[in-house]
Amino acid sequence: QVQLVESGGGLVQAGGSLRLSCATSGRTTRWFAMGWFRQAPGKEREFVAAIAIGDSTHYADSVKGRATISRDNALNTVYLQMNGLKPEDTAVYYCAATSNPLSRVALTTSRPYGYWGQGTQVNVSS
Repeated sequence: QVQLVESGGGLVQAGGSLRLSCATSGRTTRWFAMGWFRQAPGKEREFVAAIAIGDSTHYADSVKGRATISRDNALNTVYLQMNGLKPEDTAVYYCAATSNPLSRVALTTSRPYGYWGQGTQVNVSS
């Protein structure tokens, strides 16, 4: 059974940094794309960042310049480095993956991703 397992969330002060990780188990074939989404209380899940085959990266405007997504293809693992964290970054962060080729626009939407992690909580205090 394929699973995505996130780690690295926690409590951090505004201006601080976190590195989230998402490891794949049960699959060795490289994903076409892996991404990060987040959901704050009372809000819809939103796109954060994605990395596709060829290492093309895509970021939400809200995190551009503060976030870096990367992947280790050998480990089928994706990372999200977040710097300059703000209280509005507080959310549950979800890892997602797909083996299907997606357009740049589709990469930023949640529906095309077929696999999801359980989420990791990030709390940023002011």
